Amino acid sequence: MSDPLGRTLYRLGQGARVAGYWSQYLVSQRLTKPSMREGEDAEVEKAPAAGEREHFPNRKDILADLQALMARDWANIDAGVYRPPHDLLSGGLDALRGAPRFFREFSKVEERRLARRHQEVFTPETRGRYPRYYLQNFHYQSGGWLSDESAAVYDHQVEVLFGGGSDAMRRQGLVPLQRFLAKRRSRDCHLVDLGTGTGRWLSFVKQNYPLMKVTGLDLSAPYLEKAKAFLEPWRGVELLEAAAEKTGLPKASADVVSAVYLFHELPKKVRRQVAEEAARILKPGGLFLLVDSLQIGDRPDYDALLTRFPAHFHEPYYLDYIKSDLGSLFEDCGFEVESLDHAFLSRVLACRKP
Repeated sequence: MSDPLGRTLYRLGQGARVAGYWSQYLVSQRLTKPSMREGEDAEVEKAPAAGEREHFPNRKDILADLQALMARDWANIDAGVYRPPHDLLSGGLDALRGAPRFFREFSKVEERRLARRHQEVFTPETRGRYPRYYLQNFHYQSGGWLSDESAAVYDHQVEVLFGGGSDAMRRQGLVPLQRFLAKRRSRDCHLVDLGTGTGRWLSFVKQNYPLMKVTGLDLSAPYLEKAKAFLEPWRGVELLEAAAEKTGLPKASADVVSAVYLFHELPKKVRRQVAEEAARILKPGGLFLLVDSLQIGDRPDYDALLTRFPAHFHEPYYLDYIKSDLGSLFEDCGFEVESLDHAFLSRVLACRKP
């Protein structure tokens, strides 16, 4: 049965959230300067041949798809699949509060982008301590993944990029998780989140399954500190500084393994290693859950946008990711693909370990 009051509160809360982040996206677009000619950088797909024309979704199309995402999010809430987000009524205010920090960092990001500087964190101090693929200024951020400044502004940056829709996309991962837990007691289950970042995904997991034990792994100490503070309201949360491809966790120790916006940040070889590690730590019958960027062909009207994305945000492994066959990868690693869904600019893939 539909909840009119709940729907009204949802619309008010999410409307304020989208308005706050979308307006900052528009301002940032106006402040962004052209940095290079077509084909000048390896991160950019080749320009179309003569006579061909790329199709980019316009703002009206994107806003319509963002609205459709919010409609789906509310439908799931209204159907009892998951609860309304814990920050439902504070999202708009959070967007305003974080704006000054975002635009201060934006000027630094623009400076790096125009100068094509993205190797600042590859230093004598970090070499050997972290995998080489990790030591880059992803998104041209200050300190890459390795600074307090980056951890403080990251969530806001992502929300601006997606017009306030990134958490709603994350929550679509709760749909296959709910199906998996329907015949299980969550208190008896253990979820491991690879590349947990600041803990946004885990906050939605714990909000809906407060008795389930969760473990979040990340290589970034500053991001884990941010996650620790953010997840403080919930018990049964363990945070470990470890690589997704080498967790150090016991074999068959997890019922669910999740990877949310991780795989597009990994080289091809490491993506396979992470999939193999997920299979190793999962129990038989366990669920592997991936939420990540769309790939080529998922939404053909977005293909051109996807191929241009890495040049502006320094995503060195993104072009290979969007062309890869994730279904075959997971099947090669012993999984059975259970479901695939698309939500705005993300795909939600659920696999089962036999």
